[in-house]
Amino acid sequence: MNVKSLLRWGAGVAAMLAAMLAPRAEACTRVVYLGDNGNIITGRTLDWKEDIATNLYVMPRGITRSGYDTPQTVTWTSKYGSVVAVGYDLGTSEGMNEKGLVCNLLYLPGTVYERQNDTRLVMSSSLWAQYVLDNFATTSEAVQDLKKDVFRIDAPTMPGGASTTIHMAISDTTGNSAIIEYIDGEIQIMEGHQYQVLTNAPPYPDQLAVNTYWEGVGGMHMLPGTNRSYDRFVRGSFYINAIPKNARHDMAIAGVFGVLFNCSVPVGISVPEQPEISSTRWRSVSDQSRLVYYYGTTLNPSIMWVDLHEFKLAPGSPIMKLDIMNAKKAYIGDVKSDMIKSKGFTPLFRYQ
Repeated sequence: MNVKSLLRWGAGVAAMLAAMLAPRAEACTRVVYLGDNGNIITGRTLDWKEDIATNLYVMPRGITRSGYDTPQTVTWTSKYGSVVAVGYDLGTSEGMNEKGLVCNLLYLPGTVYERQNDTRLVMSSSLWAQYVLDNFATTSEAVQDLKKDVFRIDAPTMPGGASTTIHMAISDTTGNSAIIEYIDGEIQIMEGHQYQVLTNAPPYPDQLAVNTYWEGVGGMHMLPGTNRSYDRFVRGSFYINAIPKNARHDMAIAGVFGVLFNCSVPVGISVPEQPEISSTRWRSVSDQSRLVYYYGTTLNPSIMWVDLHEFKLAPGSPIMKLDIMNAKKAYIGDVKSDMIKSKGFTPLFRYQ
């Protein structure tokens, strides 16, 4: 082994050991499949200490929103319709818009949004993902706007007592991704097709360093198998690229679901003081080339889906809701006929 190789090996080992010694933090996993002929598919798991009761909504264009319930906030009118997953019926945790842009929020313990004497406008974490889906058609468009850093995220306490300290992943129909984090009050953005995978702690650059070490080992020889965030990052990175790039469309969808199951945390694993070390509650797959959003809960082995082509998204069209929280049956397949007109959800600005 030459000196350069030895140094690279040493750096990888140091990064891996640093991650292993860091506080444990396990939760969601997000992966992006980059297939041939524009076959782009984003999948994610959501893991939490309790069931984050989640409903699905189809939002039309033309909805006027405010990022917070004070004058010092961002206001906008949605340019694009979207299908979104709304946790506790209080905030958008992820979704896909009619341009095939996908936005996912994942838990990141240790996030700090505020700066000293912060005078920026305020955006509730319950609407941060909706802001991106409403306003942008591509990852680059979203990044150019978020780089302006005109607002800070407010993280109200969720039901159950945890703060919404989160980071964001964005992907578009070209496969371009962006990872957005707030470290010590400063926004950090990484953009590129190589950013296919996101889990939780540590912050993203450290996850990449650990993955670099395991790339040298080779996934066909050995992969880390625990529920820890960085181990799931390594497995997700290997398996999402093991799916053939020229896979038939249905095989690619099945492949992404397979990666999500590989990275899921079994029911029964939970650490009360660390809500991110928890069982997988649901999984989603966003088919960005065909605008179909697949969703399945751990307790329901069947998969349901929403095809955005089937909905009216013009301004003035109704908001449609799939009430999973109060469902009296297990949904399966195309759920358009099960969706009802709705006034939408009330965003969480502060938890009482």
